[in-house]
Amino acid sequence: MQRTLSIRIDEEDYNFVKKIAKEHQEEISKSVRELVNLGRLMFALDQYKKSKISIGKAAEVAGVSISEMMNMLSEFGIPSNVTYEDYLEGLETARKLW
Repeated sequence: MQRTLSIRIDEEDYNFVKKIAKEHQEEISKSVRELVNLGRLMFALDQYKKSKISIGKAAEVAGVSISEMMNMLSEFGIPSNVTYEDYLEGLETARKLW
């Protein structure tokens, strides 16, 4: 479901979005949506890097799967926050499920 949102931005930001839209030959609203998606990803990566959220929560915030988030973390050179104890706990949970 899509929603309509009216926002106020300063002229410099508007001109930036307008320029991006023109360069990609798309409507401004599409460029804004793409920038929001990129912002979600960057926010999720930053929060994970600062150990404020888990990889699962980071994936949720970014709107991607956990495996995609793992790839993104690797691409941006962000090390895993998973401790050895976390790994063992996950392994034990997997054993219980099987």
